[in-house]
Amino acid sequence: MNPLYDTLFARHADSDAPFLHLPGGGSLSYRTFVERAARMGGALCAMGLAPGDRIAVQVEKSPDAVALYAACAAQGIVMLPLNTAYTPSELAYFTGDSGAKMLLADPAKADGLRAVAGDARLETLGVSGDGTLALATDSAPPKAPVDRGENDLAAFLYTSGTTGRSKGAMLSQKNLLSNAETLVDHWRFTDRDVLLHALPIFHTHGLFVAINVTLMAGGSMIFLPRFDADAVLEALPQATAMMGVPTFYTRLLAEPRFNRETGGHIRLYVSGSAPMLAETHHRFEARIGQRILERYGMTETNMNTSNPYDGERRPGTVGLPLPGVDLRICAPGTARELPAGETGMIEVRGPNVFQGYWQMPEKTAAELRRDGWFITGDLGVVDGDGYVTIVGRDKDLVISGGYNIYPREVEEALDAQPGVAESAVIGVPHPDMGEGLVAVLVPEPGAAPDPDTIAQAIAETLARFKQPRRYVIADALPRNTMGKVQKAELRRIHAKVFAR
Repeated sequence: MNPLYDTLFARHADSDAPFLHLPGGGSLSYRTFVERAARMGGALCAMGLAPGDRIAVQVEKSPDAVALYAACAAQGIVMLPLNTAYTPSELAYFTGDSGAKMLLADPAKADGLRAVAGDARLETLGVSGDGTLALATDSAPPKAPVDRGENDLAAFLYTSGTTGRSKGAMLSQKNLLSNAETLVDHWRFTDRDVLLHALPIFHTHGLFVAINVTLMAGGSMIFLPRFDADAVLEALPQATAMMGVPTFYTRLLAEPRFNRETGGHIRLYVSGSAPMLAETHHRFEARIGQRILERYGMTETNMNTSNPYDGERRPGTVGLPLPGVDLRICAPGTARELPAGETGMIEVRGPNVFQGYWQMPEKTAAELRRDGWFITGDLGVVDGDGYVTIVGRDKDLVISGGYNIYPREVEEALDAQPGVAESAVIGVPHPDMGEGLVAVLVPEPGAAPDPDTIAQAIAETLARFKQPRRYVIADALPRNTMGKVQKAELRRIHAKVFAR
């Protein structure tokens, strides 16, 4: 018995239905995909990997990269998907920290990674059937899946490490399966769905949400290597659903070709991984005639909340706790639950919550309570109807002159000003106030917002202590690959703006 492999992959072994629709035409059937994964499992075992071993993976998106996920699930190998932008020194940390037995890399990067592989065996996997693992798979006999339990580890996902060493979040088979089962039901996925997939697959959104949901439902995916507006617009007529990050939707809205004729038939647009501006929601609804469904998840938990499929999707919120997920708002630093309407620390509990941080018992104890509640590090508020709004990360909270300031509230006021496309509010050292508030503004195309005018406008709605003391105009905000604004980088850039 192998719950993850049996539920997601093995049941499709005799199906000739399409699984992946590939760029340039053609498709890969479930049967062919499962056969490829079985052979890849054989190749991995022949290379010395055994159940419980870790494999660090930094490869480009491809059908073989998805087959690798299936092969690891079948053989009980713990997969560490890693951002393709990570440097060799970062890979050295992940490989060494995890005790990975193999480092799997893009063939073009192999020579530069030999020195950082350490004790790990270095193999390669390309996007065109190339690489040492792909070639070994071509001739390997299929390997039957091994027995595993629902509490056995399936993957490590490393956190970004913006406040210290990256932490390896340990995810079990049960963590992944429970979330997929919930989302298929909550988002109404069936075997008739065709998901437009333009996300990276080194992140929980593209790998454990999009792919697992498709597998669980028995649907198919239009498998694009990355987001490209032209490719997405070309593929939309064949799709029924799309998952993306806010940047995907703002880029589509910038295309006149994106309208009700090209995109209005899609039954579900999902957004996550970063907050979406309420303005984007409203523009999208005006253009397409439906609302984007925004949800909230984390590396350590997969999905926690979602706006409803049937019912009101409220811009600016991440919806309601998913079935089976408990959520509460606590006074930071305590387990004291706060009433609706008060801002505090979001904590979640459920079968989706991870097993802890690899080889970091102190971090695990500090963030995962003994009774199962996970302290997310996100500050939020729940309204009287149960809808959750994220107001920022705990580390992004600004304490100026003894007052707590939640950047999201200030950013919403700034984003509503004429000429402002988006904003980011940060706290940096201030000689008198402890921290001073800095607003970084990105103008709309062709606009030149005036900081003095904006300051006067927001003074009408925000208390004085919430008003930025400095305004900076920037061409863009620094973001990671999933579209999240990198406030740590902004704090570094503007650290001395109040220096005397």
